[in-house]
Amino acid sequence: MDAVDLGVNLFVTLFALLDPIGNLPIFAAATAGASLRQRVSVSAMICLFAAVFLSFFLFTGLGLLQFFGISLAAFRIAGGILLLLLGLDMAREDFLASFVDKDAASDLADVRGYAKRRFQRLVVPFAIPLMIGPGAISAIIIQAGEAEKIGPAGLVASLVAIAAAAAVSFLCFCLTGPISRVLGDVGLAIIVRVLGLILCALAIQFILMGLGEALPGMFSSLVTTPYPAGGH
Repeated sequence: MDAVDLGVNLFVTLFALLDPIGNLPIFAAATAGASLRQRVSVSAMICLFAAVFLSFFLFTGLGLLQFFGISLAAFRIAGGILLLLLGLDMAREDFLASFVDKDAASDLADVRGYAKRRFQRLVVPFAIPLMIGPGAISAIIIQAGEAEKIGPAGLVASLVAIAAAAAVSFLCFCLTGPISRVLGDVGLAIIVRVLGLILCALAIQFILMGLGEALPGMFSSLVTTPYPAGGH
């Protein structure tokens, strides 16, 4: 595998894991009432954060986890718990009301202040662990090992892939306005609740995978592996 193949594979993997298209309804709910400039600013800050965060793990990755004595299994379980709490909140409560910014409607010209407030509110749980979850970080850590085998070109290709995934995510989030107008408040509420249920299931899967790694043989491979070899 050369640097180009490595970069393309990482881009495809990150795009699937960041899932900007699937996260569009949640972002729309979190930025309801914002102007286009405000949404673009928030999108830029979140996607820039994602790119910097993933790049940081590309260079530090496994060493950072080892420094704190954290295994990948423990990281999966912790990320799964955060996702579970987020999924329960989305499925049971008024997710839109919990994220609404009362100042957005009163001052649509306040782009920088709004973006800063929304970014601080959305770093957790939207950016982490909804976008950048255990899967994305694990993929970056594995990618770092493959990039070292290729050399500097592998690291450059990995950084380009991270930047490209963040840029595509930014473009997707910029389309939030037209999509939210089509779906309306009721449509967004329904989608958010359905996504909450899916997140709960995904969170349980992360936790089971982490427990399966920490306690080998305790769980059936049919439980810890979503798609067994030869399955459909």
